[in-house]
Amino acid sequence: MRALRQTSRSVGLHAAAAAVAGDASELSVPVPWGEIRGKVWGPDHGHPVLCLHGWADNCGTFNTLIPLLPKECRYVAVDLAGHGRSSHSPPGVFYSLPAHVLDVHRVADALQLKKFSIIGHSMGADIAGMVSALYPEMVDALVLLDAYGFLPTDSKEISKVMRRGMDELLQFEKNTEEKKRVYTYEKAVERLSAANPTLSEQSVHILLERGLVRVEGAGFVFSRDLRVNFKDIVRVSLEQSLEMQSRIQASVLAVQAEEGYNKIFSEPAQKVFASTLLQCLRDRNHRVVTVPGDHCIHLNNPEIVAPFVSDFLRTHVLSSSTSLKHNL
Repeated sequence: MRALRQTSRSVGLHAAAAAVAGDASELSVPVPWGEIRGKVWGPDHGHPVLCLHGWADNCGTFNTLIPLLPKECRYVAVDLAGHGRSSHSPPGVFYSLPAHVLDVHRVADALQLKKFSIIGHSMGADIAGMVSALYPEMVDALVLLDAYGFLPTDSKEISKVMRRGMDELLQFEKNTEEKKRVYTYEKAVERLSAANPTLSEQSVHILLERGLVRVEGAGFVFSRDLRVNFKDIVRVSLEQSLEMQSRIQASVLAVQAEEGYNKIFSEPAQKVFASTLLQCLRDRNHRVVTVPGDHCIHLNNPEIVAPFVSDFLRTHVLSSSTSLKHNL
């Protein structure tokens, strides 16, 4: 297709990452400011499943899970804007969930996907939830990995969070001399491990495959845009989240980790909101399961998550007589 360029999968920074990646090809979709990059697994005519990673991660987060899922699907895992190998947003622009939703739509349009499934982890699941609510006719099945599809903010805190995000960007723009720190590969491993101690050693190497850029003669810098660290200024209340959730027409599977997201909230009210969101999913006859593990269980121990996701896809997508074949 004219809008899609695929090349052979590039050699990664670590052999362990390449070993588990499976038979994947590189993806590039043009966007107005650059490109959205990613990886594709599966047959050309397989049922399309978009895979959306979490905050500060990249599409490598699905390297270990996808090879364990049904082979009849075509898995398209993207590096969200500002992450992995995708282009950074233009100067002065915020990263936000609605902006990522637009990018998902751009990818679907470029691949000529009229209907598809989504697997999202953490922030990627929140993006997936919003896509499914705003474009319900496009999504037939939704998998939320250690997330709830929406992450409400206490109404009384929204103005404070919005201002903080704006102040962070304004301050960043004043620091015109700020440069990314250069690491040796070993120090980059230490840095990511310290920032996310739940990651296994193998998982760290997998994420660094797309998460680092070599600086000639100096070492490596992290590829993600520093602005992804700023507070998302686009916030929704619990009431708004529940209204959005009610608009989802897709079948939903929410896989929650016992030692996961619910234990690492930065905003106290969000733990209460999570229980409400999950209960409303159950009330709408969606499936919520809890598995042993941490926030990155799908990457660290995919064999725990894969049976639930595989059964869900086979039951709600692949076994359906109305499931259409799509050509990437």
